[in-house]
Amino acid sequence: MQWLKTLLLSLTVLSPLLAEPIVAVEQEAENLSYADAVTLGLVEGITEYLPISSTGHLILTNRLLGLDVDTPILDHNGSPILVKDELTGEDRAYTLGEASYAYVIVIQAGAIAAVVVLYWRTILNILLGCVGRSATGRRLAINLIVAFLPAAVIGLLLDSWIEKTLGDNIYAVAGALIVGAFVMLGVERWRKRKTNADGESTEGPELHDLSIRQSLMIGFIQCLAMWPGTSRSMATIVGGYIAGLSPKRAAEFSFLLGLITLTAASGYKLVSNGQEMLAALKIGPVLVGCIVAFISAALAVKWLVGFLSKYGLAPFAWYRIALAIAVFAFLA
Repeated sequence: MQWLKTLLLSLTVLSPLLAEPIVAVEQEAENLSYADAVTLGLVEGITEYLPISSTGHLILTNRLLGLDVDTPILDHNGSPILVKDELTGEDRAYTLGEASYAYVIVIQAGAIAAVVVLYWRTILNILLGCVGRSATGRRLAINLIVAFLPAAVIGLLLDSWIEKTLGDNIYAVAGALIVGAFVMLGVERWRKRKTNADGESTEGPELHDLSIRQSLMIGFIQCLAMWPGTSRSMATIVGGYIAGLSPKRAAEFSFLLGLITLTAASGYKLVSNGQEMLAALKIGPVLVGCIVAFISAALAVKWLVGFLSKYGLAPFAWYRIALAIAVFAFLA
């Protein structure tokens, strides 16, 4: 368990830093710096496709960087950027906390691009299936669309409530990290028992051979990840396990489903908050964050498939528990 010792040692080293109160710096026309962009891009890229919750890590990172504050953001003329309050209908100042929350969704574009590059052959096959030139591509496209639909419907209904109620709730994030960890440990134990009972381990069904019911089940499980700290990747990999997929194929289905889900989430955020974001966020840090997220996500995706096949979900579960303990001890 050398990896666990290393993790706990790292947390011990970081604990004095985490324990110190974070003072939010008043920021005017300049908000997210290039240092913030690199940090957030790195965290997004590494955690997006690992079953440890990218949203939870980014919320925690925003807290550590002092970005989750109500400091009004000023435009280039030095005036507050105004938005309409959804409850009162009155104009109010757009805050740094809102801008940073939107930013971490936008830089998902880098993580999305990483999957496109790494899985371009599969994506090409899906596109060929959509125009009737690949039977397997068509079936996989249907499975992914079916799996995406629950998140599309439930996400639209709950997006505002989740952002306002749970958007920066450290307790909610830490609690979800722990609950998700125990779910992972239970499902991993169940998978290994089932594999041992069946004899020789197999890859399970191909992704295009999943039934509509199995795909829909994975889609509904993915919706649990709307609670910050749960992890979309964790939810879809667990759903893939239950559907009979091997760790490798469960991860690949998670990557491809994430391609659709993350694109939709980023697009929705641009449509709903695009004007404020354009005024609040500088293009330079946004591009830097996307590039860093692309590189780190590509490396994480390549690494995860092999690691998950060899060790399963358990190491990630123990990491989540250790992180949650650190959060409760130093940040909550």
